[in-house]
Amino acid sequence: MTEDRPVFPEHDPDDVSSNPSANRPFREVAAAALTRRDALRGGTAAAAGFLALGTASLPGTAAAAPAPAASRPGRGLLGFRQVPPGDADTVTVPDGYQVQVLIPWGTPIQPDGPAWRKDASNSAAEQAQQIGMHHDGMHFFPLGGRSDRGMLVLNHEYVQPALLYRDGDAEMTREKVAKGLAAHGVSAVEIARRGGRWQVVASPRARKVTGDTPVAFSGPVAGHPALRAAGPARGTLNNCSHGVTPWGTYLTCEENWNSYFGTDDPSWAPSPQQARYGVSKEGFGYRWHRADPRFDIAVNPNEVNRFGWVVEIDPMNARATPVKRTALGRVKHEGCTITVSRGRIVAYMGDDQDGEYVYKFVGSGPWRMHRALGRSPLDHGTLYVARFDDDGSGTWLPLEFGRGPLTSANGWRDQADVLLRTREAADAVGATRMDRPEWTAVNPRNNDVYCTLTNGSGHPGEANPRTPNPYGHIIRWREKHGDNTATTFRWNIFVLAGDPERDDRVELGDNLFGSPDGLWFDPQGRLWIQTDVSNSSQNLPEKGYDRIGNNAMLAADPATGEIRRFLVGPRGCEITGVVTTPDQRTMFVNVQHPGETTPAWGEATAQNPRAVSNWPDFDPQGRPRSATLVIRRTDGGRVGG
Repeated sequence: MTEDRPVFPEHDPDDVSSNPSANRPFREVAAAALTRRDALRGGTAAAAGFLALGTASLPGTAAAAPAPAASRPGRGLLGFRQVPPGDADTVTVPDGYQVQVLIPWGTPIQPDGPAWRKDASNSAAEQAQQIGMHHDGMHFFPLGGRSDRGMLVLNHEYVQPALLYRDGDAEMTREKVAKGLAAHGVSAVEIARRGGRWQVVASPRARKVTGDTPVAFSGPVAGHPALRAAGPARGTLNNCSHGVTPWGTYLTCEENWNSYFGTDDPSWAPSPQQARYGVSKEGFGYRWHRADPRFDIAVNPNEVNRFGWVVEIDPMNARATPVKRTALGRVKHEGCTITVSRGRIVAYMGDDQDGEYVYKFVGSGPWRMHRALGRSPLDHGTLYVARFDDDGSGTWLPLEFGRGPLTSANGWRDQADVLLRTREAADAVGATRMDRPEWTAVNPRNNDVYCTLTNGSGHPGEANPRTPNPYGHIIRWREKHGDNTATTFRWNIFVLAGDPERDDRVELGDNLFGSPDGLWFDPQGRLWIQTDVSNSSQNLPEKGYDRIGNNAMLAADPATGEIRRFLVGPRGCEITGVVTTPDQRTMFVNVQHPGETTPAWGEATAQNPRAVSNWPDFDPQGRPRSATLVIRRTDGGRVGG
């Protein structure tokens, strides 16, 4: 690294590790791998950025062929001209593409619903009938296999009080808590393409699943005393990424659920289990506990146990109760990527906090058999956590009561206890600590699995490749024999993110990016990479992010080792959530929290909500709004090709 090494960014509270275990960190493992690596060197710095452990790491891997110049359309999967980094308050896409803004925060989910008020004066009841705040993971469910009409289902991760409330949150009230709950969760809207533009249409399937919606539990933890709290189980919160099942349901994942709980009771202290999940008196500063005892951790300590799960939602039935599938474990789920191997469900999941783990769930039998018997395939199977070894091998360690250290002699009561304390169980079996495991994606061409590690603070190690790791990286692995149900795998580093002028180990050229987060393979095998540079670092020279600019979306061709920047977002935002219609001629991408406070541009307040951004409305009396982008080629071709 050069002498002007960037200072590690001040992360959001969830980026601070709450893992006290002595388990070996991934950086130490990766260091040994990097000393042995073979760089996939091609005709561009982007191609050279793909790192491999050699052909032994992934069977059939070979050095990439020289890639075409990054500024020109190539012969591989990437048929667009790259856009440069930027810091403008706008959305930039390649020549030959057009962008439409769809369903910004506050859009009614039915065309005749309550209208958005640009001064944030909508009530909680109105917000419950409108698109939520801070769009995240998303999927398009076509109706009748069509590519011009379907259900668009999307997550809403959190809220920004300075924008959500007309007068900010200096005073917390029950109405403000209710509005915050209504702005969280999941929106499901029916959309159709008419006259060349997409729009929301009236639908009996449209619904909101919020922080106050009745929910059910299934699996080993259902009915457990730890879930008994004041009142029936309600709501889903901090909905980050997602998953889609082969039977057509949507999985929304609860990430930083600890952030909403707090207390003013001076005698309260977190239990070891609560501390392991980052539960504290302050939470993330929402102060909901002052207006609603449901969120007072001292008054209602079991309510917190109702969160941290993967939640299944039927996008075609607005009356169906969302179900929290406890067999998938309780962590800060970033996402839940589903694939099928040997007829069985396999779900890959990251636990998004510094020093946490990568998990997978393998179904106990063919998913069709479970469905035929009236059972959920997500309730029957084994949860594993990953260990990455120095030699490029890896092992999936089972989190099953009675196996290894997870016995009654070691203080474990049953499988429900293991799942309620998933992080502690993973500590006990010796999983590898990671630099914030986020989205996972499975390559449709060969079943390789990819995972974004967005950044990390660094852990002790004799030869860490990057300590701290302000830019993040992407890893990939191939399960034994290409079978995703296997318990062993081979892994390598797919790309090391960052700015080559700041870190000479980064070989990305003008394709530079940092903090990879969102990840998705399209049906043709392009890997779409979305970034989430912390607003405390975005655009700042002292943080090493001035040349990287605003958050962006890039595309990678795994076969050639080429990366190109496809989209740059407005100021203060994160780019997250991506999917196409079945014909791949329409792409949906989410822009989350544009205008959020950042030292580079200013502080968004209730008095000046437009200090950082005024996208997408640019109304002099309005405020920035998260929204979904509709991206199409002007010639009607497939996006990305």
